[in-house]
Amino acid sequence: MAARAAAKAGGEVIVGAAIVRDGAVLAQQRAYPPSAAGKWELPGGRVEDGESDRDALVRECVEELGVPVVVGETVGPDVALPGDRVLRVHRAALATSAPQPHPHDHQALRWLTPDQFGQVSWLPADRVLLPALGRLLGRPLG
Repeated sequence: MAARAAAKAGGEVIVGAAIVRDGAVLAQQRAYPPSAAGKWELPGGRVEDGESDRDALVRECVEELGVPVVVGETVGPDVALPGDRVLRVHRAALATSAPQPHPHDHQALRWLTPDQFGQVSWLPADRVLLPALGRLLGRPLG
């Protein structure tokens, strides 16, 4: 797979968290840059040097949502992004002691079931993963 090869060859890895609760996944609406403002994505961000995917997701969820998460297995394939980068999504759950998530740098948060995925405008890379997210939630799309 080209995305996995890019990651192994030293390309930048962007991790996303498919945070699951009650048959829904948490999505966040971008506030910036202007080209992405208003679009929806999974929480996450860049894996820093020396950081594992799991460590990066825990850090990013605290920074973006104010909540710690427990990170699980990968969901769907790696998605190739421009500039020799890949998006890799992991299943996650709010830590038992976690408060309610709230957006720090984003416009809004929503818990979405597979039936609601079409109600928001997803960033292209996240849109590719919607079938895998539907399977994760036990309701295949299509």
